[in-house]
Amino acid sequence: MNSLTLFLPCASGVEGFLADEVHGLTALSGLDLLTLRGGVRVRGDWACMLRLNLHSRLAQRVLIELVQAPYRDEQDLYRLAGGVAWEDWFTPRQTFKVDVTAQASGLRSLNFAALRIKDALADRFRQRAGGVRPSVDTRAPDVRVHAHLTPERVHLYIDTSGEPLFKRGWRHDKGDAPLKETLAAAMLAACGWWQPATRRVLDVPLYDPCCGSGTIVIEAAQLLLGAPAGGLRRFAFESLRPFDAAGWHAVKKQAASGAQTPPKGAATPAVRLFGSDVAHRMVDFAQRNAERAGVAHAMQLRGGDALQRQPPTPFPGVIVMNPPYGERIATAGVAGQGRGREAFQSATLSHPGRSRQNASGSDTGDEFFARLATHWKTHYTGWSAWLLTPDAKLPARLRLKETRRVPLWNGPIECRLLRFDIR
Repeated sequence: MNSLTLFLPCASGVEGFLADEVHGLTALSGLDLLTLRGGVRVRGDWACMLRLNLHSRLAQRVLIELVQAPYRDEQDLYRLAGGVAWEDWFTPRQTFKVDVTAQASGLRSLNFAALRIKDALADRFRQRAGGVRPSVDTRAPDVRVHAHLTPERVHLYIDTSGEPLFKRGWRHDKGDAPLKETLAAAMLAACGWWQPATRRVLDVPLYDPCCGSGTIVIEAAQLLLGAPAGGLRRFAFESLRPFDAAGWHAVKKQAASGAQTPPKGAATPAVRLFGSDVAHRMVDFAQRNAERAGVAHAMQLRGGDALQRQPPTPFPGVIVMNPPYGERIATAGVAGQGRGREAFQSATLSHPGRSRQNASGSDTGDEFFARLATHWKTHYTGWSAWLLTPDAKLPARLRLKETRRVPLWNGPIECRLLRFDIR
């Protein structure tokens, strides 16, 4: 395990930030660290793989590449998969699952491609384990095998992460459609508050006025305190045959030594991370999530209307938020109160430019954002605001001119992280 080829997939638009993060975690560069479409390829060892799983906030998974080769049809996939020494990675007593993705592949059926790879894996075990083969489990397998097909080549990987890495282990309470932790980290990197290459954060206040269950501020707090992203969860590599418990313990111990713990008996340093939400239920969710994440002492969470909350600190800082759309505007602030939830049913992410009207005919989406901008210009002079949105017309709704826009994808939705300097 001294030389592994790793692939770390990520959301579109995040590749450069992920490459910076990997460099900051491993000091790899040049041919050992390549930025590709949809992810980063790394040449490292087993310890590097452990460290990336534990610390990466931007990668979706950490995959070990076992083979890549040309292919023409499903029989080529069967032959290539049958040549992989799967028995070196797991036992026939464990369960597995095969996932296939493709980019302009000429094969007719990805399901059939996955079936042929599964057959090859099972047949190899039968030949080498006295007729015994591992079972397939599509819900909670011990081992995940990934195949990616390009027009001419196939890449076979074994997954070392298991559950996607955005599942940090602290989120038990959540609202509707919560922001993924990996996307929250990407927002913090894109706005410059977190610098992945140096693993530093800016010494300025950060505030999310529509914090929901706390994703952005909790992610920021863990970065501020040096807490590893995956410190509260388990990983698939713990079930693989090469796993070394002592080596893993050493990696976790090193990570814990660099993390700050709540002060005991000493004065608590000034808090510079803040979150608020008009829904007190969501503030309670965020507080419980922060406590499970071990960062509640590093932030201040309050209930409050985004259109009325005063700055949480006398010093200008950074606002980072995923603003409300559609029905969420009805509960985001006073611009949507008392008007009836039914009025917002037609405003959806799939039609971000559609007029958002209530029963009286006024455009409540425009009203909310116009009032938000007025509130900021009155009370938040000197702050910068970064808003994630799929709505190309958001600057017009805010009646503000953006000074920067960063493309980011929220799942299948193309978004922009827009910066507004408040004057």
